[in-house]
Amino acid sequence: MSVSLHVNGLAPDGQEVSFVLGHGADPVRELARSGWAVTELLDALRDDDGSLALRYAIRPAPSVDVEPAPVPTDPGLVVEPGEVAEPYQRTAAYGVVTSERGVLLTELSALTSAPGRWALPGGGLDPGEAPLAALHREIWEESGQVVQDVRLLEARTSHWIGRAPSGRLEDFHAVRIVYAAWCPTPTDPVVHDVGGSTESVRWVAVEDLGRYHLGRSFAPHMSRWLAR
Repeated sequence: MSVSLHVNGLAPDGQEVSFVLGHGADPVRELARSGWAVTELLDALRDDDGSLALRYAIRPAPSVDVEPAPVPTDPGLVVEPGEVAEPYQRTAAYGVVTSERGVLLTELSALTSAPGRWALPGGGLDPGEAPLAALHREIWEESGQVVQDVRLLEARTSHWIGRAPSGRLEDFHAVRIVYAAWCPTPTDPVVHDVGGSTESVRWVAVEDLGRYHLGRSFAPHMSRWLAR
């Protein structure tokens, strides 16, 4: 059962904006359509009713009429006659985890649509799980590391049509909540969740990040995230 993802905005004068994020929509773009610019993402919470909420600080701005972009498909995707993509929205938490040993990267396994590419540790929220709890759980499962000094960075969205590992054709809407985190006692990383989406994991020196083929969801933003 899908869980509603609410977007809440709070302006300096006390005005509030609230709406349910539609399938394929991006919270920052939707706020811009309504005449609000995002100042920062304040929190990502699980509400008492089980729904998720992204809470933003916002300010008035000229409304922006953003044209909907065509929904891309996975490279090489073959759709059978009469096959219809099933809408699926997935909220996940990821960490830009740093330590004296560098940045923690995970290698995607053959169960994913991009095996061999590298990503940040993280993954989908379990039913009823808060985003921050999911972050700590995923980092442990994928690397065996324990983090502290966690800070919320931003939420990114992607929308495409592709196949799930089960073979189901999906109209996929990914909502990724990204945190920065510090690992005070880094160890040699170990993948505990064997047989999942993570093939391997390692600490990578910042100056060596360019040698790693990062997934398209992370590569354009890494420099900015690390700078913050």
